[in-house]
Amino acid sequence: MKHQTIDQLQAVARIELSAPHSEMTRQQRIARWAELLERTPERCLGALTGTEHLHPEARAMARCEGSAITVAFEDPILRELGLKDDTYGEAKRFFELSDWQLHDIVCDCHVGATMKARWAGARVRGTVGGAGFFAWLWQRIMH
Repeated sequence: MKHQTIDQLQAVARIELSAPHSEMTRQQRIARWAELLERTPERCLGALTGTEHLHPEARAMARCEGSAITVAFEDPILRELGLKDDTYGEAKRFFELSDWQLHDIVCDCHVGATMKARWAGARVRGTVGGAGFFAWLWQRIMH
């Protein structure tokens, strides 16, 4: 292996120096989460069970392997920004969501045990964007 400077490497490759993603607004973090979900729209995700019925401490620790929250946690940028794990409580904290907003995105009472990533992405956008699922659906139909 030969050491080369960035200038030498640029002669044979496109080099992009990445700056740390130290700042993102709440809306930017949420938009990134939706984009991550929409990248693989057919991905089958797990849903969390009965989040609205759990005691607050249990709800905070709730997680499901392969959930919409897991998709966010898989992203190195969101982890760099401070997303610590794929639990319900951490997603609530990191994305600054209410229990009802997060419940609307990840709970099984809306979809059953699994959901498509595109559906979860629409819920992320609709729940926090104020437009709602039907507004999103109407926009998709009209375009």
